[in-house]
Amino acid sequence: MEILRFLEDLRTPVLDEFFALVTRLGEETLFILAGLVFFWCVSKKQGYYLLSVGFLGTVLNQFLKLLFRIPRPWLRDKSFTIVESARAEATGYSFPSGHTQSAVGVFGSIARLNHRWWVRLLCIIACVLVPLSRMWLGVHTPADVGVSIVVALVLVFLLYPLVNKAFDRPGTARLFFGSMLLLSAAYLAFVYLYPFPADTDPENLTHGIKNAYKILGCVLGLWVAYEVDARYIRFDTRAVWWAQLLKLVLGLVPLLLIKSGLKEPLYALFAGSYLADGVRYALITLFAGCVWPLTFRFFSRCGKK
Repeated sequence: MEILRFLEDLRTPVLDEFFALVTRLGEETLFILAGLVFFWCVSKKQGYYLLSVGFLGTVLNQFLKLLFRIPRPWLRDKSFTIVESARAEATGYSFPSGHTQSAVGVFGSIARLNHRWWVRLLCIIACVLVPLSRMWLGVHTPADVGVSIVVALVLVFLLYPLVNKAFDRPGTARLFFGSMLLLSAAYLAFVYLYPFPADTDPENLTHGIKNAYKILGCVLGLWVAYEVDARYIRFDTRAVWWAQLLKLVLGLVPLLLIKSGLKEPLYALFAGSYLADGVRYALITLFAGCVWPLTFRFFSRCGKK
């Protein structure tokens, strides 16, 4: 808390606004966008790598949150204040930091994939600024962000050779997806079967259960999409730059409609069960992995005479 109090004394309206913008680099939306850019426009293998780092990082992050159940800094010390604009997004337990996990996972993966020095420099800056922003805003402690950085970097460097080898052979890729699915199912079992103490915050536990279904749906959808693409579609990511931009923008529209528009109908269909979240996120990954790629041959022909 001493470091957080030191940063609290340095706050100014301008810096508060700056770090409030920086911290958005760790949100789920950016992770999804980065994954789609690589998966649709750069390389399927690199897209699988980036998405795997994100999915497995989320499983570990959510597991640690519910296992340790450490409250946010302002709840541990009533005299400590946070930047109020950050309160709405600071949900769930404090340890470890989800925003840090996501940002270091995404930008660390991009730095690992790209050999241009300026790209790596920008990614490193983002990997430093996002954790700092979480402490500056007062929503995480140094321990929260430190553990997230370590976990994310381990995944970045561990999964890179694994994904490279796995997606050279269909059998190995299936083993990889099966392992991810097993870990996701294990986390779902954990949130239901672990004997949480009576003082466990119900809102935080609900948040963990929803995320368990979402992650399981994503991994299952991604595996099915891989099988469909490997057998039937075999899409190519190459296209001229403006066709790539068009492909990305036009693909995001129905994707967002599925994410937002199907939420309430699926909850109604499943009688309020969180299984609706799993189905919705499975549909998102299925659309991204084997429906929208059906249009890629059109985009690859754009700009050719």
